[in-house]
Amino acid sequence: MSTATTNTVSRFVIAREDFDALFGALKSSGYRTIGPTLKDNAVIYDAISSADDLPVGWVDKQDNGTYRLTKGKKQTLFGYVVGPYSWKRFLHVPSTLLSETKRGEAGYETTEPSEKPVKQAFIGVRPCELQAIAIQDKVLLEGQYADSSYSLRRKHLFIVAVNCTRAGGVCFCLSMKTGPKATTGFDLALTEVINSKNHYFIVETGSKAGADILREVPHRKASDSEIEAAEKAIREAASHMGRKLQTEGLKELLYRNFDNPHWEKVAARCLTCGNCTMVCPTCFCTNIEDTTDLSGETAQRQNVWDTCFTVDFSYIHGGSIRATAMSRYRQWMMHKLAYWTDQFGTFGCVGCGRCITWCPVGIDITEEARVIRESE
Repeated sequence: MSTATTNTVSRFVIAREDFDALFGALKSSGYRTIGPTLKDNAVIYDAISSADDLPVGWVDKQDNGTYRLTKGKKQTLFGYVVGPYSWKRFLHVPSTLLSETKRGEAGYETTEPSEKPVKQAFIGVRPCELQAIAIQDKVLLEGQYADSSYSLRRKHLFIVAVNCTRAGGVCFCLSMKTGPKATTGFDLALTEVINSKNHYFIVETGSKAGADILREVPHRKASDSEIEAAEKAIREAASHMGRKLQTEGLKELLYRNFDNPHWEKVAARCLTCGNCTMVCPTCFCTNIEDTTDLSGETAQRQNVWDTCFTVDFSYIHGGSIRATAMSRYRQWMMHKLAYWTDQFGTFGCVGCGRCITWCPVGIDITEEARVIRESE
């Protein structure tokens, strides 16, 4: 589990032809390797076994309600930005079995599953997604209501971050101070450099575990020119952000505008489908569901992802607290950009732009915040 902040000046180079050795080193250490791959015309995160499984040469084009993959001019391994999946899928999983009750001759017997630790290695974690994992750590690991299932997965996690050398059409990590360069929370951090002559990765270590894995991979000390090429690519990404969000005084702005009529204009477009919460890397809301099989012999209780966009989410005896689309959208946006800072000391948004891309009607959180600010 990576926690260290990297401030060392030592950087190394892994050549493209040696990149598969990273997979071999992780597997030899017992890790299940998970990373970006192609499925259903999108880049998703799934179990992968080698560099051949990566979206080699593919880049994504994203805008309001739009996502397309195209072949790029270079054979990059990490030329995409982010897709519909986030890493929370493997830490704060969509469904967790809490208990199972079976009917037998002696009556009912309830058992709780005992989870076994699984060592997972995430390959290709973007800087904004590192911050998303850190935010979920605050929510699910700290305080008296820590999630034991999340804690078990998090404890045995190895993270290979990838710095962004290309900004997407809806990215605004620079505004949220979460990218495009990773500074903490990783075991290894890579910056991909590809030119007419060379294809290599600048590598930084962020933990002892990362340094141990790197020793098993062919590498050498990076030259000043190689480091500068990587830093230049990161600066290029920073200068081409697809979106901006003014965060100064944002919490206070939203509190002052709780009854702003603009919320109704947004609600007139919102389908309350919950797509934004499903793709969001920080949303953590869940529901408890009890199910019984048709025979009546077995019943299960599961913890499943939920969304604040449903009427039932805020239902109490007598009705729903947030019965209108307006109240539900306002709750979501204010939680991300206002309430969250009071609860956890940080924004609940990392600037990945997924909610903009995967909204069927293209609602843009940065644009809605801008309109509210300019209405004052």
